[in-house]
Amino acid sequence: MSAACRAEPRSNRTRSRVALLTAGAAVATLVLSACGSGGTSGGSGNTNFVAGKDGISTVAKGSRVDAPDLSGATVDGRKLDVADYKGKIVVLNVWGSWCPPCRAEAPNFVKVAKDTEAKGVQFVGINTRDSETSLARAFEKEFGVTYPSLYDPTGKLMLRFKKGTLNPQTIPSTLVIDRDGKVAARTLQALSEDKLREMLAPIIAEK
Repeated sequence: MSAACRAEPRSNRTRSRVALLTAGAAVATLVLSACGSGGTSGGSGNTNFVAGKDGISTVAKGSRVDAPDLSGATVDGRKLDVADYKGKIVVLNVWGSWCPPCRAEAPNFVKVAKDTEAKGVQFVGINTRDSETSLARAFEKEFGVTYPSLYDPTGKLMLRFKKGTLNPQTIPSTLVIDRDGKVAARTLQALSEDKLREMLAPIIAEK
């Protein structure tokens, strides 16, 4: 009987170790994928972007790829298709109400969105990992966010970006889509107001 009592905890410990090893492998794969997505001098493999020391990766105008289909319902229940903004520059920000860096950068996005609207810049959010739209709407109300956000609780929209391109891999992530609907720049970190302006400036300057 005592042996049977000892066997059950050992079995539980084994399962726990397996679960931890599996989770660790998944995290390691994600980290390796993010770290291996491009070098500082133009990337490698199928990549065609330059990862700057400031954390902002960019693609030369002639080498950019089309943004994927980014359409669906917004957090307030409306329909939105990012493709409808073609002809404008789109700043695409992936965020969650539960994410501290997202909360830190939100005021910067609100300010720059207002300042650049007259220059043909449209901000769009992708809200992810929030179980209810009410959480996202409360976030928008708290920070005065007036631009729309697609509701993507399971991250399906993020997976539409092809591997080896400037795809969103973390939360927050920010991408800039140029006037032709092509992905021009990306960062995988929270942005200060200055860094956001720095990321946008060369795309706004393009003719």
